[in-house]
Amino acid sequence: MTLSVYLGRHYLLAILSVLIVLAVLAFSFDTVELLRRAAKSSDATLPVVFEMSILKLPSLLTKLFPFAVLFGGMLALTRLTRSQELTVSRAAGVSVWQFLLPGLALVFLLGAFVVTVYNPLSSAMLGRYETLEAKALRGRSSLLAVSSGGLWLREADATGQVVIHALRTARQGIELYDAIFFYFEAGDHFVKRIDAASALLEDGEWVLKEVVVSYPDKPAERLDQLRLPTTLTFNRIQESFASPNTISFWELPSFIATLEQAGFSAVRHRLYFYSLLSLPLLLCGMLLIAASFSLRLTRRGGIGVMLSGGVAAGFLLYFSVELVQPFGLNGTIPAPLAAWAPTVIFLMLGVSLLFHLEDG
Repeated sequence: MTLSVYLGRHYLLAILSVLIVLAVLAFSFDTVELLRRAAKSSDATLPVVFEMSILKLPSLLTKLFPFAVLFGGMLALTRLTRSQELTVSRAAGVSVWQFLLPGLALVFLLGAFVVTVYNPLSSAMLGRYETLEAKALRGRSSLLAVSSGGLWLREADATGQVVIHALRTARQGIELYDAIFFYFEAGDHFVKRIDAASALLEDGEWVLKEVVVSYPDKPAERLDQLRLPTTLTFNRIQESFASPNTISFWELPSFIATLEQAGFSAVRHRLYFYSLLSLPLLLCGMLLIAASFSLRLTRRGGIGVMLSGGVAAGFLLYFSVELVQPFGLNGTIPAPLAAWAPTVIFLMLGVSLLFHLEDG
């Protein structure tokens, strides 16, 4: 137990050190990019830009955590090998699996902490970031909200706004049923209400059927069909969804159910949910990869080869995620398989390399 605690402390300090370095780099690059984008907007002042960078940083760290475990594990094992501590441990009969066990337990617990405790905080901060970004850099706020009571859409311009509610949708939100259109002038002055049995979004207009137009100061009108101009498009509606990263791990299952009940595809959110579930095991796989590249090579002086191998492993992780996830998003392969594939690949690769190098 004494040796396990000692090794665990080395792993933890190395991983946190690398994570801090990555955090500083991510914050710097993201701030520079936001400043470049803010140069075109008068609403994005310097304090707003720094606030946006701080709000986005926790979400970036979630993506960087596997790389922190990879390079932190390599750093810890390299130090222990060069100081002969692992050599003495192995001479006393401690196998590679025994001195990796504290690290594996540590990163698994860290992964569980990131998913269950850290993720809700980073999701809330990212949601605030996206709200600021939409107002300051894109000049518009979110258009869409989905709840158990139906779908809400908002379209606004300088003269006023239209708020749309529908109980049911089809065709990914471009066809609404039991729809209500509320028209407001500037200053939120109510103008009229339009009820329709169905509304179909076409190029630049809504096509309404079985329409009732109600005014505050005159009788209602009934029409078989009505066409209303709009600036909404299918892509703008899809972009207005809350991104999966802004939803807490604990709220994702209910949000996915609500989204599918409203008639929208929840593949993107389901894929993100399974990716979060696989994170603890992915971190274990990254530590096994780190051990594969650092144990024997450092004993032979191959620091350059070790670093090259670590960088290559990082690119392999990024490439495998970018390669598999699009297949999950378009439905070619199931979402659980697309989310778990990188984890399984790295676990098998790390175990295979260690068996070959240490026990083979």
